[in-house]
Amino acid sequence: MALANTNVHYGTVSKVFHWLTALLILTAIPTGLIANGLPVDEANLPLKAQLFSVHKTLGVAAFFVALLRILWAVSQIKPEHLLAGKPAQTFLAETVHWLLYASLVIVPLSGWLHHAATSGFAPILWPLGQTLPLVPQSEAVAGFFRAWHLVFTKVLAVAVLLHIVGALKHHFIDRDATLRRMWFGTPACEIPQQPAPSPRPALTAGAIYAVALVGASVLAFVAPHHSGPVAVAAPALEEQSGGNWRVETGTLGLTVTNFGQEVEGSFADWTAAIAFDEAAVGDTRGEVDVTVSIPSLTLGSVTSEALGSDYFAAETFPTARFVADIREDGEGYVADGTLTIRDQSVPVSLPFTLTIDGQTAEMTGDLALDRRDFGIGGSTEGTVAFSVGVSVSLTAQRVEAGS
Repeated sequence: MALANTNVHYGTVSKVFHWLTALLILTAIPTGLIANGLPVDEANLPLKAQLFSVHKTLGVAAFFVALLRILWAVSQIKPEHLLAGKPAQTFLAETVHWLLYASLVIVPLSGWLHHAATSGFAPILWPLGQTLPLVPQSEAVAGFFRAWHLVFTKVLAVAVLLHIVGALKHHFIDRDATLRRMWFGTPACEIPQQPAPSPRPALTAGAIYAVALVGASVLAFVAPHHSGPVAVAAPALEEQSGGNWRVETGTLGLTVTNFGQEVEGSFADWTAAIAFDEAAVGDTRGEVDVTVSIPSLTLGSVTSEALGSDYFAAETFPTARFVADIREDGEGYVADGTLTIRDQSVPVSLPFTLTIDGQTAEMTGDLALDRRDFGIGGSTEGTVAFSVGVSVSLTAQRVEAGS
């Protein structure tokens, strides 16, 4: 059997590319559908993530196979089709082939770009990293390519279905060798007189993709990007009164390890009442009272899962609170108090550094929490690691008495 194509038969290389592509696509599509259909809870999340990892890995493999297939195809003679006197069927068959070639590149590439723009859920199963050069980790970028992936997968699914239906029609109704000559072997073929080549199939496929491209781009702007159920509405936090320091700017960060990958996030809404006197007599230098809006959390692609009932349960417990006394600790300070998340209150010590320059103070601190202490997640470490990192940094201004 020849490796290269002739004007009558496909060569071995083309056949291998065809069936390998079919295997990857027809495995990736149902894997993704099953993963999407699984509920987001502690019992199903490991399987859901594993299926998405397989889906993404198959997609990346399909992308590279498609590129190699296209490069091989443009270097080869294309065997003549076996349709005779059926211009409408010829037009449809060629249009579908154009749609397939473009879909086999755009669909896995858009999925890969969406994955690279976010973090935290279902890694690609390879050692080459999860990000891509020039692709920022951004919710907006992730949402854009997610919309592309959603739309173009529909185009791919329709093209694949039409391709299969056409092949079966050739085999069982027309009884020609169209399907058999894509299998291994060299069946006898009668090549009918070929019509003059027409650009209409390529132009039609291009028009379909232009419509899909515009639709996907519009969808990216009108539909919010999220990885699961719609996020819980955040409560409105009132500025806390009391204390002699007012927070001007600050970040409250969270780092979790999900499937071996560190995922960084932050709470957008939190308030703090700080009373602190660096010259106070005794062990205690002040106290702090912090309230955090849990639904304001952003945590890569696992935000919705983190807010769900098996984790933060944000709908039932929309706020967390940390109340502590501030004490000196060597060259720095420590806030010793109680952290309440969900319905669990746990003693917590937050060591931090503090620099005061006139009326301005800058503070940074880090600590590690065990999520099990707060009833967050299950009791196994298969999906999310037990240790969760918390980091806080802020700039505060001294508030004069009566102001």
